[in-house]
Amino acid sequence: MLLVVPEPEPDRRPRLWERLWDWLVTWRMIAAILAALVPWAGGRSPVGIWAHTVHQARTEAGILAAYVIAGVAIAAAWALDRHTGRAVPRALLLTALLGSLGVLDWYDALTLLTGVHR
Repeated sequence: MLLVVPEPEPDRRPRLWERLWDWLVTWRMIAAILAALVPWAGGRSPVGIWAHTVHQARTEAGILAAYVIAGVAIAAAWALDRHTGRAVPRALLLTALLGSLGVLDWYDALTLLTGVHR
């Protein structure tokens, strides 16, 4: 009598993109994106307000101070989101991440590479 042993199924672990998709596309993330990008705060979005704030800090306090403010805001929002995982901290994280682009200037990369100022 011939005994057939079935082959074990390969251990199928989700790929990186599948895990990333599962993490990003949740109702909390969609609510956070809407809360961060929709202009509901006096006709402006929270991302736009934060971008304006860090740009003003760059203008008035200096480049380093603006980068520090933006970095601390991102770190605090990330820690809060990591600890709770709720929609409001996720919206704060998105606001801090996207709004911090307001601190950037195209000339920063040239200054960093060459040391040449305007």
